[in-house]
Amino acid sequence: MTYTIERVATLIGAQRLGHAEARISFVLTDSRSLCFPEETLFFALRSNRNDGHQYISELYRRGVRCFVVEEVPTQATNQFGDANFLVVSSTLQALQCLAQRHREAFNIPVVGITGSNGKTMVKEWLYQLLSPQMVITRSPRSYNSQIGVPLSVWLLNSHSQLGVFEAGISQKGEMQALHNIIRPTIAVLTNIGSAHEENFSSAEEKCREKLRLFKGAQVMVYNADDEMVTRLLNETEHKGERLAWSVKNHDAAMRITKIDKQPTHTTIHYIYKGGEPNCFSLPFIDDASVCNSIICATVGLHLGLDASTLNLRMSKLEPVAMRLEVKEGLNGCTLINDSYNSDINSLNIALDFMNRRPDHNGQKRTLVLSDILQSGLPDKELYQEVSNLAEQRGVQKFIGIGPKICANKACIALPERYFFNSVADFIRSDVFKTLHNEVVLLKGARSFGFDQLTEQMVKKVHETTLEVNLNAMVNNLNYYRSLMHPNTKLVCMIKADGYGAGAVEIAKTLQDHRADYLAVAVADEGATLRRNGITSNIMVMNPEMTAFKTIFDYDLEPEVYSFRLLEALIKAAEKEGITGFPVHIKLDTGMHRLGFDPDKDMPRLIERLHNQNALIPKSVFSHFAGADADEFDAFSQSQFERFDAGSKMLQAAFEHHILRHIDNSAGIEHFPQRQLDMCRLGLGLYGINPRNNAIINNVSTLRTTILQMREVKAGDTVGYSRRGTIEHNSVIAAIPIGYADGLNRKLGNRNGYCLVNNQPAQYVGNICMDVAMIDVTGIDCHEGDSVEIFGDNLPVTELSNVLQTIPYEVLTGISNRVNRVYFQD
Repeated sequence: MTYTIERVATLIGAQRLGHAEARISFVLTDSRSLCFPEETLFFALRSNRNDGHQYISELYRRGVRCFVVEEVPTQATNQFGDANFLVVSSTLQALQCLAQRHREAFNIPVVGITGSNGKTMVKEWLYQLLSPQMVITRSPRSYNSQIGVPLSVWLLNSHSQLGVFEAGISQKGEMQALHNIIRPTIAVLTNIGSAHEENFSSAEEKCREKLRLFKGAQVMVYNADDEMVTRLLNETEHKGERLAWSVKNHDAAMRITKIDKQPTHTTIHYIYKGGEPNCFSLPFIDDASVCNSIICATVGLHLGLDASTLNLRMSKLEPVAMRLEVKEGLNGCTLINDSYNSDINSLNIALDFMNRRPDHNGQKRTLVLSDILQSGLPDKELYQEVSNLAEQRGVQKFIGIGPKICANKACIALPERYFFNSVADFIRSDVFKTLHNEVVLLKGARSFGFDQLTEQMVKKVHETTLEVNLNAMVNNLNYYRSLMHPNTKLVCMIKADGYGAGAVEIAKTLQDHRADYLAVAVADEGATLRRNGITSNIMVMNPEMTAFKTIFDYDLEPEVYSFRLLEALIKAAEKEGITGFPVHIKLDTGMHRLGFDPDKDMPRLIERLHNQNALIPKSVFSHFAGADADEFDAFSQSQFERFDAGSKMLQAAFEHHILRHIDNSAGIEHFPQRQLDMCRLGLGLYGINPRNNAIINNVSTLRTTILQMREVKAGDTVGYSRRGTIEHNSVIAAIPIGYADGLNRKLGNRNGYCLVNNQPAQYVGNICMDVAMIDVTGIDCHEGDSVEIFGDNLPVTELSNVLQTIPYEVLTGISNRVNRVYFQD
């Protein structure tokens, strides 16, 4: 659907400056995701850390001509003569208003889903259940925020027969705007959990906020067995039909009479609205899936699914892969796996993700796409749109799989294109065999068997993997940014291979989110980042004398901490004919590790810097020795005073501005008055609050699998040196992880534990080089089941506490033979 620019101005109540005609099909809030500039309306959103107005010039150069702004650029008349500026008091409210007006144009059922967990799963399962008979427009991935919801609702079009949208809140007062945009005819509450609890005075206050979504809904779906939800809903004036589900209440509209769990599936018996007893089976047995399936069944029955169709489709439900995974592939390929659906909106997001990754050794960008099902568009129109998206997002090779995409191959205009009726045909082809040095996006419905592709293409590695949640890292970045003064810059520490998480992928994500500086330990780490397309400023914290050429060749910025290093660096730069090369001056204020003495060395340092032109001080910094502990506050104060005096003396000697920084992760929070020009974010970036060892957002999860299980009798021993004596008949499992992978031997002999199906399993006997044994007695598990060494459910701080060390040591100790898998929600 398109709107004229005049119509948009009227809908959002904007003052229009400019007279160029334009038709708007796309709204944009992130300049990095621009695709079709001529049809795009950019909303210049403002936040504490960023301002969309600063990207107007860049977007104008790239072809955008329509902008919603709070301030018109001062050079608008001269520089942007053919642009339209829609001036509003709040660009966020204007975006929400436009989506609200757009929603009002549709008289169709709209499902609004809120809750602490399960929103995305319910949304995707409703799509799987209903899309064979309805054209559904739904939130892409987890677009459920104050920005994500209006972007989702904007996707409604003339083909839409049902809308399904998530609404996520994190604090009081947010739901009203989302309600106004979604205006659900069917409101769904999944559950009330602990997420974002810190922003509400009580669970009841959070529940009341979520229930605001129900206002005006014709139908309300919720768990009647949750006493708080039922009580608070009774206190409201919401008049919609209550399709409550319940195991206990015989009067509930969706009465669950029996839940029968088997090893591979669950059968749920129900009575809907007092009708005949029925049942459905789903291929999952966990409690969350069972509850979410009941919600989906209730909505599906309300929307006209009959019991037999519901049962058939429930039995074929597929797992919801709510993340884009990045894996190392064969033959120098990088795989981006998004093979759980193939609708046009999620394709655009996945292509954007691939396009924003920096080039790596000239890797070609390749899209492998299956037929897109239930789009509502005529096939020719659909695949022409696919072709346009692929071309705009930088795809160089297109591989289509499926009968429909083969029948419409003429619509795909990319010069290098191949088509196959099935995944099996593709795997047998020369095209598959010759994939080499490419970034390959796998985007297809699971029904096409794309799991066979990932199995064939992923580089076979150790079964133990470190899963790295890039979204969680970004959330940690934004958490610390929220604690900082708006103009303070941030250095993100990715030394020690990104604290074990993998520096290259971490750096790509940080660069995409506009980190001001990256910091590595040695020059080779920085060179690796440069070779992988990282263009951000990179600071080298421990430059070695033998690495100066690498530093110059790869435009790395070294720390300088001694006169010996300073002289050698000046000499090397002068030999190369280099002038004005940026360096970072380190002062020792009390750590007594490295650095110039701010009391004694400053006059000599300033004189030497003045008497040469090879180097220029870019920043001056120091390290707090104890910012994480209140007991060292007096010492930290003395450190800051010495740094303040020394750094000001250096600044006074130069006309250009020299950045000052001393706060680390702990200092950002503990000493906000000392944030100065820049802060350094290390452990906090990876989700651990150094002040209290609490997990902010977990980034790294170390997983392995059960190789073998055996019964061991009381009195027998397990492992080398017969250290693991079994006191009672037990079930012992072997897992493929050992001290060569970074699993500390001190955890053995029941000193530590891992989690098997969320149950603690102690390490038994000595931990071997490649294998460890765990006690799974009484745990419902099987060979091949996943084991969590640390992660979302077992914080890495638990291991570091047992080992009487710090989380840094555990994280950086994970060896390189452990495969890193990166994902984005």
